[in-house]
Amino acid sequence: MREAIAEARTARDSDEVPVGAVVVLDRVVVGRGSNEPIQAVDPTAHAEILALRAAARTIGNYRLTGATLYVTVEPCLMCAGAIVHARIGRLVYGAPEPKTGAVRSAMQALDAPFLNHRVEVVYGVLEQECRELIRTFFVQRRSH
Repeated sequence: MREAIAEARTARDSDEVPVGAVVVLDRVVVGRGSNEPIQAVDPTAHAEILALRAAARTIGNYRLTGATLYVTVEPCLMCAGAIVHARIGRLVYGAPEPKTGAVRSAMQALDAPFLNHRVEVVYGVLEQECRELIRTFFVQRRSH
């Protein structure tokens, strides 16, 4: 999760919402991503999507079976769908996202009975540190 937090700081330093993600397979980071939808002019450039894309390129397969995705904030619906399609084995996230979180908060997309893949979910890992990154970012943004 510390690696994901470092990615979130990269996003923050680029004036993007500070969300970071890393994909780990066999104890090796195979993909990294930090939010960049503003910079990339791409609504799909969420940290999770970028980390999944990088991991798929690294291993040469879009199926990331057995990999763990670490992300600082609960994924949205788009990212939850990508997690299923990539066949991520385990999702670990820090802070909940009460408005758009699609794993536990606003909806439980990964629990849909029609999905053909199940993802183990661990949440609350370094939650305070992840939450503080987001909170501080928005406090500073509102003060300008």
